[in-house]
Amino acid sequence: MSAGGRTGGGADDEDEYDVAVIGYGPTGVTAANLLGAAGLRVVVLERDAEVFSRARAISTDEEVLRIWQRVGLAERLKHDMLADRPLDFVDARGRVFLSAHPTPRGHGHPPQMFIYQPALEQVLRDGVGRYPGVDVRLRHECVRLRQDADGVELTVVATADDSVRRLRARYVIAADGGSSLTRAQLNVGYEGRTYEDRWVVIDTKMIKPWPDHDRLRFRCDPARPAVDCPTPLGHHRWEFPILPGDDETHLTTDDAIHSMVSRYGIDRDQIEILRATVYSHHVRFAARFRVGRVFLAGDAAHAMPPWIGQGMAAGVRDVANLCWKLDAVLRGELPEPVLDSYETERKPHVREVTRRAVFVGRIITDRRPVVTWLRDALLPLLNRVPGFGGRLQDSHWIPVARYADGLQARPRTRASGHQIPQPWVTGPDGTRVRLDDVLGGRWLLLHDGPPTPQPAWRRSGVPSLTVLPAGSRPAEGAVVDRDGVLRTWMTVRRAATLALRPDAYVYAAAPSGARLPPPPAGFAPTSHMTTSTAVQGTP
Repeated sequence: MSAGGRTGGGADDEDEYDVAVIGYGPTGVTAANLLGAAGLRVVVLERDAEVFSRARAISTDEEVLRIWQRVGLAERLKHDMLADRPLDFVDARGRVFLSAHPTPRGHGHPPQMFIYQPALEQVLRDGVGRYPGVDVRLRHECVRLRQDADGVELTVVATADDSVRRLRARYVIAADGGSSLTRAQLNVGYEGRTYEDRWVVIDTKMIKPWPDHDRLRFRCDPARPAVDCPTPLGHHRWEFPILPGDDETHLTTDDAIHSMVSRYGIDRDQIEILRATVYSHHVRFAARFRVGRVFLAGDAAHAMPPWIGQGMAAGVRDVANLCWKLDAVLRGELPEPVLDSYETERKPHVREVTRRAVFVGRIITDRRPVVTWLRDALLPLLNRVPGFGGRLQDSHWIPVARYADGLQARPRTRASGHQIPQPWVTGPDGTRVRLDDVLGGRWLLLHDGPPTPQPAWRRSGVPSLTVLPAGSRPAEGAVVDRDGVLRTWMTVRRAATLALRPDAYVYAAAPSGARLPPPPAGFAPTSHMTTSTAVQGTP
């Protein structure tokens, strides 16, 4: 793995890769792990020399941890996170008018975790080092792309000495941020709006913790709203809008910062200010997520306000959807048009997440006197209704992952396009494991009783797994649903047999005694697909 000095020979040198990843933030580094785990030859191009020091994202969710679980990093990452912290919406007097707690969605990890992004990215980068097929080139910038029938030629500049090199890749993932040079080269529009209000983001180190420092508070004060957010490893984050008449430069000074946080009882000796940065909120979508062999992901494809902590998560979901499809196409297991389903599946979900982020932002930042008075008067009354806060969050927070279209069989069923839950199960060898570790990231048939013959899938060599009820003895080719979660999920959706994609989304489903629709057109699995990965269980 190159750390940055690798520039090689002259401009005529050429290296061949399966996939080039442009950008090495959370989206790019997740893609590098997923592709490296698949055994592909990958080059990563990143213009900066180190992990970006400013903590941008502050939280993530259970589905994203489930993705990082695929590459064996979830448990290590959780060591540096804060989980199961409630959130409060607070009025100008400091009174809580709405409280909520993230609702678990069944992915097998805590529903919301606060992160310190530089530490998280370092763990993910360390993870890439496990894969000899991944060549990481820091301080290298892709300045030109040229596509042809067989791949993409990338012209790369090593910023250390301005030397130029040309590389080739079959496909490219552009995860180079909201100001993506790749997107500009492709002449893809980035439609949407930038909000007028600019915000100052303040990262601090806690010297003397204060009561409830580990609660997320949206301080909905019309005079100056604020986000008061815990971050792990002894850090804390505040965000304040820059209001009309404010001196933006002054607002990032230590004196101004201490003045703003002092209203919450935070004294100068309790925090060390690490950095203060000004930024704008954006709501933008690339007109296309794919141009030929180049795919936009993360902020290069979409940008959203930070209110529900889904900007980074959306990028991780992007590459989780894309990377297994690239692997399948490169190995000849699926035909190339399958790659069109990346945008078909991801773009609607990103738009819905963004809509909800905008909704929550309006609750927090509205400064109109009549609106804020009604909010502060009515929501406390509704908050007394049992479960109201949770229902509000569940309906207006992160939407349940489901793909209404894309790579799935017809006719659709109640299970189609859903990702199955991930409970703890007992594996064939009697160990307690998370379900995905048994599924192994492959195409698989899942049965909740005696299997109905599925000749089309059997001819394709797709393996089967039976889900046994709680209390059953472990058995070869089966898992025991220890808490009845998976069997209940299948029963509710009237699915006795599921055909699962490698990302655990339902491609097809059938009721008891019925046959599944056939595999996708052009489906030609290899031994790579049908061999389960090794699993380490938890006693």
